[in-house]
Amino acid sequence: MSKSEVSGKIQTVLGLIHPTDLGVTLMHEHLLIDTTCYYNESDYASNRSYKNIPFTPELTSKSHDLYVHHLDGARMYDESEAIQEVSAYKYSGGNSLVDTTSVGIGRDPLALARISRASKLNVIMGSSYYVTHSHPADMNQKTQAEITHEIVRDITIGVKDTNIRSGIIGEVGNFWPLTRNEIKVLLASGEAQKETGAPITIHSGLGDEAPIGILNHLIAGGANPTNCIFGHLDTAIQSESHFIELAKTGCYLEFDIFGWENTGMFMDEGINMPNDIGRLDRIKFLIENGFEDQIVISQDVCRKWHLSKNGGQGYDHILSNIVPRMKNWGITESQVHKILVENPAKALVFE
Repeated sequence: MSKSEVSGKIQTVLGLIHPTDLGVTLMHEHLLIDTTCYYNESDYASNRSYKNIPFTPELTSKSHDLYVHHLDGARMYDESEAIQEVSAYKYSGGNSLVDTTSVGIGRDPLALARISRASKLNVIMGSSYYVTHSHPADMNQKTQAEITHEIVRDITIGVKDTNIRSGIIGEVGNFWPLTRNEIKVLLASGEAQKETGAPITIHSGLGDEAPIGILNHLIAGGANPTNCIFGHLDTAIQSESHFIELAKTGCYLEFDIFGWENTGMFMDEGINMPNDIGRLDRIKFLIENGFEDQIVISQDVCRKWHLSKNGGQGYDHILSNIVPRMKNWGITESQVHKILVENPAKALVFE
């Protein structure tokens, strides 16, 4: 598929759609995923006992302690469960979502297509590589040109032999400081965007300087900042001045872990996790400074304890619980519509 064929459109796992058909959109979710790449042997014997036990809802209360110490909680493999869970979002008024599962964490094009058909949701699938922990064994040997070719093929032909095309580059995974291979992937992702016109979505590392540092590498590869989405800003940036600096580049500003303070986020001194009201405060700050056209939101469901059946926020948390608060928080109806509908429709269009 040529660049001219997709320009001005959005590419879903079931084909191209017009931006006006996108509707209410979550910009950073996972329907099926495997994040066992983060597994780390605990120092404590009591935590080691959880390593291989099957997940049960009772473990949700221990999710803060077990985030990197429990394998099964990091595996979301069940299509039927995904359909049931994401249907709550559909019934609450949702129309579309971006599945940002990239290479290395279980991306499954055929399954995403089946889930899209069953749920009647538009699903946009990711490409490129996740964080260093998930890279393949031969990543050091892969050249930037090879990675660029892989991404372009995912977008223009389809993933491997599935004929299902990615509609976004990412989530491109980054720690901070960046590793050598992460820089290589950023440059390749920028090149792939230049060639295809596809949007890029970024898993930002932690640190006020991280998003701008990451963006500079994307630009060096040929990316357009206004066609880039910076995720995990809930935790990545702390200072207002750095929010303003990033916003002035024209990129999209994504607050995508709504509900995470309740379950699933491991806590350490490097993470300052806001609650949902804190996220709304930051969104209100950006609106007041003139950046309402660049804000998008999501929940990043990616662990079993995030599912509503297990006591997590589920896929409908924003529509069911946050949107009413947004209105009470002084965010207008038109601004809510921008954040959920208009901005995603602009952000996901191919240039």
